[in-house]
Amino acid sequence: MIRALFVCSKNRLRSPTAEQVFAAWPNVETDSAGLGADAEVPLSPEQLRWADIVFVMEKTYRARLSEKFHAYLNGKKMICLDIPDDYAVMQPELVALLEQKADKFLRQK
Repeated sequence: MIRALFVCSKNRLRSPTAEQVFAAWPNVETDSAGLGADAEVPLSPEQLRWADIVFVMEKTYRARLSEKFHAYLNGKKMICLDIPDDYAVMQPELVALLEQKADKFLRQK
């Protein structure tokens, strides 16, 4: 089982979409959070402890995550999906982009 955590800024569009999409995949458990102070679900140390792999939507989030939560990232695989905040929740183009970019990290061979 792979525990995947998806992180964006406000946890309103991209990361909740990713959480929902990949929750339906076999052998994948998902969660999502935001790094912003106004996030729907603010990122917590508990979520980082739980996750095997952390996906961030943009490069700047990787730096912010490392800066703010460095102590909880030891040994965690962190992947930047490089998906801008240009999509609506569950927008088909967003879903396709998420699946294309995260597939190789979440499919167990």
